[in-house]
Amino acid sequence: MTATALPHRHVLALLLASLSMFGPFCIDAIFPAFPAIAAQFGASPLAMQQTISVYLVSYAAMSLLLGAFSDAWGRRRVILCGVMVFLVACVGCALAQSMPMLLLFRALQGTSAGLGLIVGRALVRDCFEGAQAQKLMAQISMIFGVAPAAAPIVGAWLVSLGSWHTLFWAMAGFAAVLLLLCFFVLPETHPPEQRLPLSPRPLLARYATIIVDPGFLLLAGTIVLSFAGLFLYVASAPGFILTVLRLAPDQFYWLFVPAISGLVLGSILAGRMAGRVSVRMTLNIGNAIMLGAAFLNVLIATTVIPARVPWAVLPIGVAGIGLNFIAPTVNLLVIDRFPRFRGSASSVQAFLSLSFCAMLAGLGSPWLGNDAMSLALASLVLYGLGFVAWRGYRWRIKRMPNADTPAES
Repeated sequence: MTATALPHRHVLALLLASLSMFGPFCIDAIFPAFPAIAAQFGASPLAMQQTISVYLVSYAAMSLLLGAFSDAWGRRRVILCGVMVFLVACVGCALAQSMPMLLLFRALQGTSAGLGLIVGRALVRDCFEGAQAQKLMAQISMIFGVAPAAAPIVGAWLVSLGSWHTLFWAMAGFAAVLLLLCFFVLPETHPPEQRLPLSPRPLLARYATIIVDPGFLLLAGTIVLSFAGLFLYVASAPGFILTVLRLAPDQFYWLFVPAISGLVLGSILAGRMAGRVSVRMTLNIGNAIMLGAAFLNVLIATTVIPARVPWAVLPIGVAGIGLNFIAPTVNLLVIDRFPRFRGSASSVQAFLSLSFCAMLAGLGSPWLGNDAMSLALASLVLYGLGFVAWRGYRWRIKRMPNADTPAES
């Protein structure tokens, strides 16, 4: 299908980015509501943490299926059904009268959280190629990148307007608007003749083909590890802001504003460079920016000013530039490994990224989040491993040029 059947590229980018914001926004936006929810339901800190855990578990589990659903039933149908599920889940959370009920609907939220990110990537690649696809992915990344950083700020504002219920009603309203827009604007981009059966054996065979492919694993490792280098600070925000930087609870913007600014600037640069700079050069420049920022971060952590802003957060913003400079290109390369089942490939990549970040948030952040040097070194290691994965992919292309498509080189 050609791009002529679609709405204007900027409209499509805004729509797909809005769909992609579901997942990361719902992880962080609930943090400011924790005290109010705990007070109403008499919930312990451990019980409150389950609002994140059940969400992430269902998010990860469904991320393996959403892409396969879209390969079998079409992109439009899956998106419409997923947004409807998210809308119902938000209303259920807003009306919850007990902690178990809230957890149930949080889990339901998670089932559709990866919708825009997973199916949206496949939809873009259905319709666009080369520089056009890169530019569109850069626009989506620019808008999408705002979500995890802005979520706590927006969440705190919504809770202050009313109660913690206000947060979920606002999410429900957002979902209702998106459902209408998708219904009237979004066409089908995956025609019936290209769809694949959704039976267990072929599906498992596709997943096996994807997960054992060295090129896929190296490319997925590039983006998963690079994203984790920045996500570590987002997941460690309470310890980093309150303990390391010794700021007040209403000063989380010192972390999130630089992160947002860097991600947005990186996406803008990626869009402008698409078609002008080769894939190899794009990835090398982006990795150099991230590694340079990581080394600067370690240097600042060793000086007498690690607890002062803006110096302590400057490298985080610079790293965000590098991350979103490479993200659109790598995401396209990943799903282009398997042109016949792009949705499934997008699902597997999302599952790997989500699982790794969930592990990082659950195990790494509590251990590292209260020390500037520990965070800086861990972030450097993650960015470094992402660069190693990219160099491994390049080495594979040179050694076995027939193993990858020309577009990837």
